[in-house]
Amino acid sequence: MNRKEKKSSRKRSSTRQLMNIKGITAYSLDTPRGELVFFIIKPTNISVLSDDNIRARINALMDVIKGMPELELLCLNSRENFESHKAYLRRRADEEANPALYKLLQEDLLHLDQTQTQMATAREFSIILRLRDEPETDASPYIARVEKSVRDQGFTVQCASEQDYMRLLGVYFEQNVTTERFENFEGERWIVDAE
Repeated sequence: MNRKEKKSSRKRSSTRQLMNIKGITAYSLDTPRGELVFFIIKPTNISVLSDDNIRARINALMDVIKGMPELELLCLNSRENFESHKAYLRRRADEEANPALYKLLQEDLLHLDQTQTQMATAREFSIILRLRDEPETDASPYIARVEKSVRDQGFTVQCASEQDYMRLLGVYFEQNVTTERFENFEGERWIVDAE
């Protein structure tokens, strides 16, 4: 396939094809390399913990991961990243000759810094379980056992829902953190069921 054909083929691909996702099920992301089950871990505020408690939390997480080698760990920002906006404002301020506009650009930069500082702890942690050719009847007890194992180590954890997957993908691919509910199709919320 030449470059022009690849570009044309890519334009016709759906979003899920571009992300290499076959679909989103009630409990997983279905990919060509197996289903991915995400367990969302609520982070602990370690700034209030002693060094011994922090060490204990790290060891507990290591025990979970060592006990199940099929698990993967993922850390995502769950809030918007302002670095490109801040770089633009710095560049504009350096070029600006008007003192009033320069002051406004500096105030915008300060506002973004303050906003980003307030959201600095907005991280999401996920443990990912990759299911390979597991029948659905075998997967459910396995998923429940993994969730219980993580919970037994003292973590607040829940298996991701379909909306969680859409939100995680929205943050990761689009940096969209403002949507309350994600739709399967654009404008889906406006369709009125005539039944």
